[in-house]
Amino acid sequence: MSMDFNLYVNDIVRQAREEMEQAGYEQLKTPEEVEDALARKGTTLVMINSVCGCAGGVARPAATHAIHYDKRPDHLVTVFAGQDREATAKARSYFTDYPPSSPSFALLKDGKICKMVERHEIEGHDPMSVVNKLQQYFDEYCEEI
Repeated sequence: MSMDFNLYVNDIVRQAREEMEQAGYEQLKTPEEVEDALARKGTTLVMINSVCGCAGGVARPAATHAIHYDKRPDHLVTVFAGQDREATAKARSYFTDYPPSSPSFALLKDGKICKMVERHEIEGHDPMSVVNKLQQYFDEYCEEI
């Protein structure tokens, strides 16, 4: 029995996208969508999604649970590294002083980077430690809802 690798990867990508959309994150697939989203006033959490194990096992669950908090970003968006390359590159252009990293999170306020949770702070950690880090940043930069 042979399995078409592209079908397998496409299924994983579809599930990963749906997981973030169901959590309330807006998918940004083009550079123009990224520009429009990051031009909004207020705080924006950008989740750089990927198909790696630490994205599925740590980052996506953390993204889902971190937003159930008294303070949270005004906007939740996601770009998919390795899938929507131009959108991801455009998002990363806002993350000055941080190397490309996926999965990762960036918290921006009025289009300016405030804090970043990089892959090395996700990989090998449990989802709750990432949730706690994100919520610490929400306390610092976000308003109560």
